[in-house]
Order: sequence, then C-alpha cells, then structure tokens
Amino acid sequence: MDEAEFWQLVDAAREEAGGDPEEQADLLVERLVRLDPESVLDFARHFESRYDRAYRWDLWGAAWILLDGAGDDAFDWFRCWLIGQGREVFEGALHDPDALAGLLDTFDDEIDGDGEELGYAADEAYERLTGLVTPGLGLPDPPPEPEGEPVDLEDDAALAERFPRLWERFVGDAADGD
Repeated sequence: MDEAEFWQLVDAAREEAGGDPEEQADLLVERLVRLDPESVLDFARHFESRYDRAYRWDLWGAAWILLDGAGDDAFDWFRCWLIGQGREVFEGALHDPDALAGLLDTFDDEIDGDGEELGYAADEAYERLTGLVTPGLGLPDPPPEPEGEPVDLEDDAALAERFPRLWERFVGDAADGD
C-alpha cells in the first residue's frame, strides 16, 4: 500500500462517517479486512509514522486550545484524530498548527479531536484477518519527548501569542470573560 492508497482509505471512511471519528474507525476496519494482512500492516506503518511525526510541542499547543486542555492521552488521541482528517489537514497542521483555524470547517470538542479508535483500526483488522496480534512494524522508536520548542500549555497569553488564529477562533471572547 502506498501513501495515496492510505489517504484514500482514510478519506473515504471519514466522508462516509460524516466526520464521526468512532464511525470512521469502524468503517476503516471494514475496509481493511477486505485487504490482505500485509496491506493492513502497510496501513498500520503509514498511520504510525504519521502519528509519530505529529508528536510535537506546537501541535500539542494547538490541541490544548481546541480541546480546552489536553493531557498525554488526549494529545495521543488528538494525533489519531488529526490523521483521520485527511492529508490536507494533517500536512497543513504539521506545516503550521495555527493554520488549523482555517483548515477545520467546524470543531465540536465533544466529538472532534478524539480519534482513539482510529489508532486501533489496523490492529483490529489484522487480528480479524489472522487471529494474531499485530507484529512489530519495524519503524524507528518514537521520540521520547515532543519535537520542537516546548510550549507552556498553562500560559494563556503565551498560547494566544503563539497561535493567534486558533486562539481568536476557538477561545476568543470566552477567555475575555474569565
């Protein structure tokens, strides 16, 4: 499976799910079980490598703003969700996390931002196909700490300065009333 096929599967499932990440994960599993086990492992490698690429302080800052706080687990699930948004949103966010303010049509922190189930789709499909747990993918170890310049996630002024478009769109007047 090449990168284009990976994104095609992600996009088709997202569109059919109407943006619901849990439904998208279920649909991905349905599509993946139609493939051979090696293709499912290829999908897992594509997913995992993007997941690791997104382990960055600036994306954590963006997630913090969008989710009104994001601990370790929430940031992990946010990265899965970000992949589930497709190539344009994912790559755009990696290029400039503040650009998410324009890349996202809507954002409902009750359902958006949490793609935990997307992170398990390939594992579930592989297990259904083979009856086995997904083997190691042969990828480099993930970074022990987020890449890039650390962000003080507790400092609203620093977040507003570093991510002005996200702050204005998703926090804006709400923060002024505090």
